[in-house]
Amino acid sequence: MVEKTGRPGYLQIADDLRAQIRSGSLAPGAALPSTAQLGQRYDVSASVVKAAISVLRTEGLIVGQQGKGVFVREDAAARAEEADRSEQAGSSELMEQLAQMRGALADLGERIADLEKAVFREPKRSR
Repeated sequence: MVEKTGRPGYLQIADDLRAQIRSGSLAPGAALPSTAQLGQRYDVSASVVKAAISVLRTEGLIVGQQGKGVFVREDAAARAEEADRSEQAGSSELMEQLAQMRGALADLGERIADLEKAVFREPKRSR
């Protein structure tokens, strides 16, 4: 069942199916359950299941055969591992970019404060 975590349901389903492929529960060459069966299992509509299948197809983990079904690719486990490494690398790259942006924002804040001090000096008081 898809949980209300803020993560889209189709990604939760793709994550679960990817984990099953990685663990061998869905072996290479095995057929995935039908769209209707997956919809029932996860308590979602067919369109949500199709979106999850599309994610896995894009990642190269599964392949569809017209009129026969959707099957786990022979090299799917290796591809799942590669996708995980790629996602982790992308995550660390994003964190690095975020750190750079924070530094730039801090620098801009200091520069704005210096400009405000120069422009908005307090008037001199007469004696």
